[in-house]
Amino acid sequence: MQRNVWLMAISVIAALILVNNTVYYFLTKKTLEDGHKQEMLRLAKQIELSVEQTRKGAEFYEEQIGRELRTASIAAQYALDPDIEKVTSDQLQELSEKLDIAHISLLKRTEDDIVLYQSSDPTQPGTSTKNWKPWYEIFQQLFNQDEVSSNWLGQKMANFWSGPFETSSTDKQKIYKWGYYYDGTTNYMIDPYVDFKSSQETYMQIAGVERLLTDLVDKDESLLEIAVFNPRTFPEGIQSTDREGDTKEHIVQRSLLFGTYGIKSDSDVKFVQQAYHSNTIVTNTDKVDGRQIYKMFIPVSMSDRDISVVDELGNPLNNYVLTIISDYGIIQEKLNKQFLNLGLIITLLTLASLIIAIIAMRYAKQSRDKAVAVTQETYAEEINSLFHSIRAQRHDFINHVQTIHSLAELNKHKELVAYTKELTGEIKVMNDIINIGNPAIAALIRSKISQAEGHRIHFQCRFNGLRLQGMGGKTLDINRILGNLIDNAFDEVLKYGEEERNVLLVGNQTEHSLEFMVTNACHQAEEQAAKPLFEAGYSTKQNQHQGLGLAIVKGIVERYKGEAAVVAEGQDQLTVIVRLPL
Repeated sequence: MQRNVWLMAISVIAALILVNNTVYYFLTKKTLEDGHKQEMLRLAKQIELSVEQTRKGAEFYEEQIGRELRTASIAAQYALDPDIEKVTSDQLQELSEKLDIAHISLLKRTEDDIVLYQSSDPTQPGTSTKNWKPWYEIFQQLFNQDEVSSNWLGQKMANFWSGPFETSSTDKQKIYKWGYYYDGTTNYMIDPYVDFKSSQETYMQIAGVERLLTDLVDKDESLLEIAVFNPRTFPEGIQSTDREGDTKEHIVQRSLLFGTYGIKSDSDVKFVQQAYHSNTIVTNTDKVDGRQIYKMFIPVSMSDRDISVVDELGNPLNNYVLTIISDYGIIQEKLNKQFLNLGLIITLLTLASLIIAIIAMRYAKQSRDKAVAVTQETYAEEINSLFHSIRAQRHDFINHVQTIHSLAELNKHKELVAYTKELTGEIKVMNDIINIGNPAIAALIRSKISQAEGHRIHFQCRFNGLRLQGMGGKTLDINRILGNLIDNAFDEVLKYGEEERNVLLVGNQTEHSLEFMVTNACHQAEEQAAKPLFEAGYSTKQNQHQGLGLAIVKGIVERYKGEAAVVAEGQDQLTVIVRLPL
């Protein structure tokens, strides 16, 4: 039985430790993930500011290039003959070098086309622009000297339009920014352009957004990649095919605006679109190439909409999506380390607790066994005293009968009545004690009667319906209650003369409760009843007692959810009432 109790206790402790560790694991995991998310958000804000600064700076710089292209166009107009047939490629080559631009081309309008008629670049002449959409439409508007009304992004000025940096249709390896100028004074349109590498790319390197992203990834062990996506063209971008079947990617409609994108997942497209359309942050944990990763997709709103981010039709967008990819394994590693440390601490504390519990239980068991042994010895002595009294009464029975017979023969009626009254009273008390039905309790009361006789205390007992058979574990507690109540009453009456040493024990039992009342003589009973007699350490017998008797009674009564009270019976008697539920 005891072994089963120990196994059950160990099982409960193990279950509690498991539950505690599990709860702590998930709470710590959530805390680490939230902290990592906040760290990534702070990083994203820093990247956002850098990207926005670079984007706006690039747009401003590109506008300046457009203005310079218009200035170069006007300069070329004054330097060249207004008739395209009188302009040579050598003149254009010399002029482009003087103006410090890549090349100058001249566009001529024919009956059904607009062609690159002359150029400093030998690969350009003879190229048709009819399939250049929407460039061809814009060329028609410029030749007609109409205001450029195309929705396509670009820079509009008087008699001039400049598109964004774009891949060349004649040389897919080159990226240029073209300007187109026509004011009607020539029979051709002037088209100066500059190379991306010698202008905008240099600015981007100086501005440093790509360097910033690279440095952030290199310095933070948890960061794997940072990318800025165009949500409307992600993931393929926009490409077109020319008449020769060659594919050209449109730079302004590319899907990756900044950063790198090498760690790809099938769900990236869905989450980029979700972040863009909902304008809320989207996170996802995924496994790529055997590595657990954490991705955060953050929509970034632009304060202005210009030529840097456009949709698949070339219209400016109001936001883009910043994506930060980090190593989730690092979070898991930190979590496992904390979990291991916690598990070690909990294990040590648990072992220490078990050792302390074992020691405490052994000490409690020894104390309990000692208390039981002392109680059993006391019960044995009291029962022996009870049986000794019974045997003494039986031994004296013949003497009592002989005395009664003699008094009857001598016609001593008064003496006979007095003698038999005293004898029957003693027998009745003994019978009442025996009728209690519990030898241990009966022995205690008989012992207290003998003790009262020794101290010349008039101790009376009255029991109404008392049936204490089969009290089981309650017997010890009832004896502790009665013993302390009677001893407390005896101690009080011993203060007074023999004529005032009166103590009365009354026991009543009903269907639902068991009640004991101990009444004793007490001077100034009302004042005594008002004092905290049930508090541990309080005593009216200074330097003689520790004040634990009634406190012990109170503790036992409360454990059984019973009641205990002290009542003053006038000025000369004090009654302690204890009521226990059955």
